[in-house]
Amino acid sequence: MGKVLDALDTNLSDIVTRQPVFFVATAPSGGDGHVNVSPKGGTGSFAVIDPTTVAYLDLTGSGVETIAHLRDNGRITVMFCTFEGGPLIVRLYGRGEAVRPGDSRFDDLRRRFPADVPGVRSIIVVAVDRVATSCGYGVPLMAYEGDRPALRAWAERKGPDGVAAYQADRNAVSIDGLPGLTGSPAG
Repeated sequence: MGKVLDALDTNLSDIVTRQPVFFVATAPSGGDGHVNVSPKGGTGSFAVIDPTTVAYLDLTGSGVETIAHLRDNGRITVMFCTFEGGPLIVRLYGRGEAVRPGDSRFDDLRRRFPADVPGVRSIIVVAVDRVATSCGYGVPLMAYEGDRPALRAWAERKGPDGVAAYQADRNAVSIDGLPGLTGSPAG
């Protein structure tokens, strides 16, 4: 049976940090923009800061929808499914922001994640105001084989300067024309 909570408890914190993949949903203000759902993951890429604050590593990608939508209105939902063991879906609703390199909070947050991950674009921090669980009976059982090496290899080949150039070229605006990675690294 599903539950609605104001915060993550110890059991749910343990469950969400163990999942190798999670999904992030955001949308721009108004009715004309695109709703975005992105898969995220990688070993150690999600952290529970406290019962109402979570964060994840945002790696350089082909789009910048999450950052653009958070800059626009801050709304975000993070969803986890258990694919092994007992069935469960956990949704974290809240307000998020992208903390970029150069922000005074970045280095402290960065220490919560594996140090050897290249291509980190930001750390998405979410102030959680609603936690909802549901049964997950419709979620298939699947076995985790490991993290895909392609994104790491791409970022290592590009190097920090190449990743920065890619971000400037491909992550400046969202598909709806909202600002993404524009201006200084912190903003």
